[in-house]
Amino acid sequence: MDAETAALSDTDTQARLDLAAVYRLLALHGWGDVIFNHAAMRCPSNPRHFLIKRHELQYAEVTASNLVEVSMDDDLDERSGVNRPGFTLHSGVLRARPDVHCSVHVHPEEAIALSGLAHGLRPLSQNAMRFYNRMGYHDYEGLTDSFDERDRIAAALGRNRALLMRHHGITTVGATAREAFSLMKEFVRAARIQLQMEATGAKLLEIPAHVCERVAAQYEQHDRGRASAEWPAYLRQLDGIDPSYRT
Repeated sequence: MDAETAALSDTDTQARLDLAAVYRLLALHGWGDVIFNHAAMRCPSNPRHFLIKRHELQYAEVTASNLVEVSMDDDLDERSGVNRPGFTLHSGVLRARPDVHCSVHVHPEEAIALSGLAHGLRPLSQNAMRFYNRMGYHDYEGLTDSFDERDRIAAALGRNRALLMRHHGITTVGATAREAFSLMKEFVRAARIQLQMEATGAKLLEIPAHVCERVAAQYEQHDRGRASAEWPAYLRQLDGIDPSYRT
């Protein structure tokens, strides 16, 4: 094996480990749905392929070695071992966004509740700042099992960091597993905080637009800089709970 091949093999191994960790972290936060919902990671050695969990596995059963590698150009369903809506959604996102290497899609109750509100996410908290002018909205079309929907999903996502799928759930994307997962965590917190504020019935103070844009830009730099130290901390957390995701 030459040096270049060995390096690609190492990056593929790391991609598997990182995606398995994402699934375990999603389970830890209660964002799995038995075997449904999904996260995906582009394969470094073959950018037209991506990794996704086996359809029948619970999130807590996902390991680096049992992830499935699929081609985003195929037409796959459960007979191939992967969830059809999951394959449709993530193949559409990864095909349209070469800059995205990891995508996460889950159905937290906070996201579904927010997705049915016409105004969507409002600038009411620091947590919401990451998504200011950086989140798309996709109207509900039913289960995402038709390839016809992929282009509309990609268009709604655009160059944004997240996609709120009306009456459905939330998708976050990132250049790394850490970024995609961290954005999901921050979105769920922002949604929960907004719903709690709105439930009071009191007059709410939105953050001024010029401040929102400045902070959103700050967070983009933050998330690609000092926040990178967060991922090893997450892995240490998982290692202390159950390191089997590494196998």
